Amino acid sequence: MELTGGASGRECPGGRAAFGCRRYDGADDEANGKERRMIEITTSNVNGIRAARRKGIETWAVGHAPDVWCMQEVRAPQSEVDPIFDSIAADYAQAGRIDSPAALDRLNEVCRIKGRAGVGLLSALPIVEKRYGLPGLEEDVDSGRWIEADVRTPQGYVITVACVYVHAGQAEDEVKMTQKYRFLDTMRKRLAQLRDEAAGGGRQAVLCGDFNIAHTELDIARPKQNVDHSGFLPQERAYVDTWLDEFEFVDVVRDLAGDIQGPYTWWSQRGRAFDNNVGWRIDYQFATPELAQQARGFVIDKAPSYDARWSDHAPLTVSYDV
Repeated sequence: MELTGGASGRECPGGRAAFGCRRYDGADDEANGKERRMIEITTSNVNGIRAARRKGIETWAVGHAPDVWCMQEVRAPQSEVDPIFDSIAADYAQAGRIDSPAALDRLNEVCRIKGRAGVGLLSALPIVEKRYGLPGLEEDVDSGRWIEADVRTPQGYVITVACVYVHAGQAEDEVKMTQKYRFLDTMRKRLAQLRDEAAGGGRQAVLCGDFNIAHTELDIARPKQNVDHSGFLPQERAYVDTWLDEFEFVDVVRDLAGDIQGPYTWWSQRGRAFDNNVGWRIDYQFATPELAQQARGFVIDKAPSYDARWSDHAPLTVSYDV
């Protein structure tokens, strides 16, 4: 499938198993004798890392080995996360991304409620500082949802990468929606700090994760049927408006793809949603403006078939020239 953005002039090549968009192909750099070292940042909700391992996540790791990999819904105790991350580190070494498994840096936070949430971040690039948890939240239900790494890029920049997992919520459950809104309210404070840091000449930042919000009707296959469902409630969507308008973060994939339907990153396990591409775009990379300008392309790596999936989410990878 060949998709072309209209007035923006963006190229958006895609295929049977993946959808991608490219801002430019680096030809100008090659003509000028420059060598560009893009970095790839992937975000993927793994829907339980133990199950994902059984279903083939390590095959994907060998084939892709992104520079930074943000994972959500790890849903495993530390005693089981560590050996799985060790095994993925060996996959990175096999792929040639790192010299040895020990070179893959990592951080993760386990949710204090067993079997819930959990986030992890793997980096083939040097991490100069790690931060755990979203400042201002202490309750168990909010743990395992936010970690940050300051990563040094091949071009010498240090950027902040946040791995984020926002509550799914449930429209008819006031307690669950209160938890979600409390988390989103607290996020605003951190986004303001990251914005100010970037605007003042400090670190640029990118928020990667499953935000459990479809922002506009372009981000959901059936908006009318879901207008009263969590993930597409007006109050939830208004938070994303604030991130983009007030805090000046950029929805990188939407910026690259233009105003097209989708591309989706999650499909319900029910019925034939995956086969019929009845999906939601709820996995994002939100970047500060200068970093967003360095985004060169993205790929949503949708599996070729339902049975080939290792998660109900597809990995989203963005390449940055930094």
